[in-house]
Amino acid sequence: ALSLGIELSAEQLAKFARFRELLQEWNKKINLTAIIEDEEIALKHFVDSLLYLQQAAAASAEYILDLGTGAGFPGIPLKILWPEKKVVLMDSLQKRMNFLAVVIDELALTDIELVHMRAEDMGKSPKYREKFDLVLSRAVAPLPVLLEYALPLVKLGGSFAPTKGKDYKEELIAAKKALLLLGGELIAERTAMLPVKDELRVTLLIKKIRSCPKAYPRLAGTPKKKPL
Repeated sequence: ALSLGIELSAEQLAKFARFRELLQEWNKKINLTAIIEDEEIALKHFVDSLLYLQQAAAASAEYILDLGTGAGFPGIPLKILWPEKKVVLMDSLQKRMNFLAVVIDELALTDIELVHMRAEDMGKSPKYREKFDLVLSRAVAPLPVLLEYALPLVKLGGSFAPTKGKDYKEELIAAKKALLLLGGELIAERTAMLPVKDELRVTLLIKKIRSCPKAYPRLAGTPKKKPL
């Protein structure tokens, strides 16, 4: 975290170390990640997750959704750093939820909710639709599909910040229609190099400027089969 200029307390460092151990332990039972070496976990999962800290939108957000959290990234690292924020981790696989419940318990994290749901169903739910200050997402789907999952969950004036790799420009072009239709506007593109093999990471900042039409998201499975 030094390269990002973030100071971690001893307690925070201990939580990251325990999180890494749990990830390695559980990964032997269920496939959570292909990244299992200590240093790789630190760089490709932890540092990658903390790139969000450089976003002003993340610093000011009080209610954050990690969409398709997988093994808990970026939601858990952000929660360790910002214990005061309210975080929701959403994933459609129950076995990942079981793992995350153990992590939350072991790391004594509070004000963090697990939601076992598909993004399309969550976007239709009155409890979550247009409720989040910030929605985050790593490696979930191509941008046109991802926007239909995420933007219905972002509140008006809130932001969606997905991270993408080197092909992000093509994804942005493909996502023009979806962006317009779902009420989003691209505000910023922030690039960073991960210290592993100089991998490019781009965090897009998309602001919700209009409410999403009621028709979106479409039924589960449709956004992927027929992207906007």
